[in-house]
Amino acid sequence: MSLVGTVLDWYAVHHRDLPWRREGRSPWEVLVSEIMLQQTPVVRVLPVWERWMQLWPTPADLAAAAPGEAVREWGRLGYPRRALRLHAAATAIRDQHGGAVPSDEPTLRTLPGIGDYTAAAVAAFAFGHRATVVDTNVRRVQARAVTGVALPAPALTRAEVSLAASLLPGDDAEAATWNVAVMELGALVCTARSPRCEVCPVAQLCAWRLAGSPPDQGPPRRGQSWEGTDRQCRGTLIQLLRESAGPVAGAALREVWPEGLQRERCLDALVADGLVEPLAGDRFRLPGA
Repeated sequence: MSLVGTVLDWYAVHHRDLPWRREGRSPWEVLVSEIMLQQTPVVRVLPVWERWMQLWPTPADLAAAAPGEAVREWGRLGYPRRALRLHAAATAIRDQHGGAVPSDEPTLRTLPGIGDYTAAAVAAFAFGHRATVVDTNVRRVQARAVTGVALPAPALTRAEVSLAASLLPGDDAEAATWNVAVMELGALVCTARSPRCEVCPVAQLCAWRLAGSPPDQGPPRRGQSWEGTDRQCRGTLIQLLRESAGPVAGAALREVWPEGLQRERCLDALVADGLVEPLAGDRFRLPGA
């Protein structure tokens, strides 16, 4: 059997039951899930996504809220600028598209914060269009099963996009299913650190495995540090603002992160990013809260 057919058959049996994949989900539900899932595992996204859908079941609902409320409800997903981008996208959908998420990739890419990947994913998963969806999981499965290397290049290449396009089935619905199926295979079986080759449905077709599973020949890949970094500092400051009902005094921010130069640098960056709004009297709040 072909690679595509094998993966589709595996997905039909082993896929996870995720709410944004269920029958009847709205394009808005899919769009929010795709933004939240960027660099964030499903287990962390699920409760936040469900909360957002309760609060803001349509783009117009989110657009009517203050941007700071989107940041507050983002919780600990990380990279909170995504919350502001979603709010901006919701506003554009309300004001420019009659409250309906656009269905075609070129129009989706005009929305704030929507790039090639998200536009393709929404077109495929929300509307069933034949679109080339290439995320980290897809790249890894392609690298191993087709190209025969342990890991893809550090950055997305044109060759990878071309390969993904060449694997797409001709039928729109089948192509959309293939996209999510190969992503699921990468998330559950063909993982980065401990691939489960013994249960992989394409083990007999995998070029990397057939070559003896050679180690990665690319540059060393270092995990991101966290303790004491600017990312941790920014997250700590934002979390204090999220947990506060009103503006927060600068003294309180200084208390949660005593390192002065780093704190001020990170606070300035948060203000520049639109995630924090400075007020008179050395006070700060989430934007528009």
